[in-house]
Amino acid sequence: MNLPENSFKRALARGKPQIGLWSSLSSNYTVEVVAGAGFDWILLDTEHSPSDLENLLTQLQAAAPYPTHPVVRIPWNDMVTIKRVLDIGAQSLLVPYVSTADEARAAVSYTRYPPAGVRGVAGTTRATRFGRITDYARRAHEEICVLVQVETQQALDNIDAIAAIDGVDGIFIGPADLHASLGHAGEIANPKVKPLIDDAIRRIRKKGKAPGILTPNEADARHWLECGALFVAVGADVGILARCAEALAAKFKKP
Repeated sequence: MNLPENSFKRALARGKPQIGLWSSLSSNYTVEVVAGAGFDWILLDTEHSPSDLENLLTQLQAAAPYPTHPVVRIPWNDMVTIKRVLDIGAQSLLVPYVSTADEARAAVSYTRYPPAGVRGVAGTTRATRFGRITDYARRAHEEICVLVQVETQQALDNIDAIAAIDGVDGIFIGPADLHASLGHAGEIANPKVKPLIDDAIRRIRKKGKAPGILTPNEADARHWLECGALFVAVGADVGILARCAEALAAKFKKP
């Protein structure tokens, strides 16, 4: 059995923009609904959601029949968490709160088997198709996509160094936390911060890595795609459900 190809990683390497949807509802049924909607990728969030490992497994299984590629945001840059998420079959990871080159280097090392890294070896996991991919340990890194999330002023200052780390495929700009770190908590498109994001996207592309961002605002999404962003989430399942439910209820409320 062959090692599954990571279509998302390959598209980013070719410079082909990938449009995605954020999923934080922690439901395999929801994932199955949105995985067939036509997005290039779907973000399965385990940082700001109640999802646990077994729940995440069911979401990966729900997404598997569809061409939409699942990207898992882990809760922290942690060796054990990354090992377990890779073992259940995730191939693309978004690692939050990476502010330095050393933190980025550590994240990459957690996805590589020795001697290139420190990932623990297990032979009969979902990732290895239960031992049926005979060369998995030798080739797994070829199809693993490591995305690191920058969300502080320190991270912006270190973008060039972070992008220079071998094994980092892309850098995601976390707009909410970045705004908060710059004194604009609760905002995601402050006019003082947007030029910093523009600059960061251009710097990331200049270094040969893929920039990414999340925004539910269509104008902002198109603007950042024009700036060079390559993986852009243009909405979130929680927001879509909440806002559409509110709009429907409002139609029938008495004045």
